[in-house]
Amino acid sequence: MSKDLSGYRDKYLKGELNESDLPDNPFVLFSKWFDEIEKFGTEIEPNAMSLSTVSSDYLPLTRIVLLKKFSESGFIFFTNYDSRKGKNISVNSNVCLSFYWPSMERQVIIQGITHKISEHDSIEYFNSRPQSSRVGAIISNQSEVIPSRNYIDEKLNNFISNNKELIKPKNWGGFNVVPSSIEFWQGRDNRLHDRIIFFNENKKWVNKRLSP
Repeated sequence: MSKDLSGYRDKYLKGELNESDLPDNPFVLFSKWFDEIEKFGTEIEPNAMSLSTVSSDYLPLTRIVLLKKFSESGFIFFTNYDSRKGKNISVNSNVCLSFYWPSMERQVIIQGITHKISEHDSIEYFNSRPQSSRVGAIISNQSEVIPSRNYIDEKLNNFISNNKELIKPKNWGGFNVVPSSIEFWQGRDNRLHDRIIFFNENKKWVNKRLSP
């Protein structure tokens, strides 16, 4: 089976990224772009981002997760620490995040080091989640092989029928990605896109333009 996809083509005409408009701090630009996506974009979940990790066997794996907080301290997401992503991070804390916002023809790529956030902050966020989300986090041994869908459905029904307390599992919590570089990509005509990358050098951000 094969399918030719070479006919998919589009023009990128919705914006530009000039050095004269750049702040010294990339978090300022990220915040500005995120605010604009929330206000003018059509993405259902603008906080959806790809997370790429590498296993102990040097095999890369990418999946979509949700950004739950960002600040100059980093980018925070939550997961089961015993999941595939959690295990990968435990052996190699270098990760890559990528946001793609097609409605505004923008992409942001973040490379950085991942650290667990405090247990207090993880508990606080866990308790703020909807009940169904907390139950799901408790009953699912994320990434483990299970015999069938019925297995997890029965586990859910048993948990609910027993009225168990919704306590955050010890192996569930947040990761903070502290960036070493942040690249901003703005689509342009003729595939000559604008690419600006910020590097953290000696605790100071510097930026360079990359060839499209």
